[in-house]
Amino acid sequence: MNTIEIILLNFSEIRRRSIKLWQGIPKEHLHWKPDNQAFTIIEMIRHVLEGEHLFHMIVEKRGNLGSYKSPWENLPYESIEAELKFAETYRNDFINMIRNSNPLDLEQIRIERSEVGQSKTLGDYLNRIAYHESVHTGQMLSYLRTIDVERPQIWD
Repeated sequence: MNTIEIILLNFSEIRRRSIKLWQGIPKEHLHWKPDNQAFTIIEMIRHVLEGEHLFHMIVEKRGNLGSYKSPWENLPYESIEAELKFAETYRNDFINMIRNSNPLDLEQIRIERSEVGQSKTLGDYLNRIAYHESVHTGQMLSYLRTIDVERPQIWD
């Protein structure tokens, strides 16, 4: 397995576990949040999906986004299935971008985000993108524990 294949496997496994978790959430809890400043459950799911697209655009532009406009802007919250369906094309584009990368790109391409003082290699940046979703998966598990909802077994 080469480096690109390992990165793709990591993204695949993270998303598989996220979906397993998300699909186990009862619909009546989708708008629950622990406090007024927090995301609701469905807002957090969208944040993960939309965030991946945002990160993809940052990679494509090698850093600063300029006048980026999210495709999710003004999209109503409906269901987890609707969120996944809407994100599917963007997810496929992101995965194909990784798949079509050369292993040397991981070290040679730099993502320069001057607005946040960040300069990372593509390989480092891709790992940070994966970590973002993983953190929110853990946060979601905590939400479900707080409201005493059975948590799907994602550690298979």
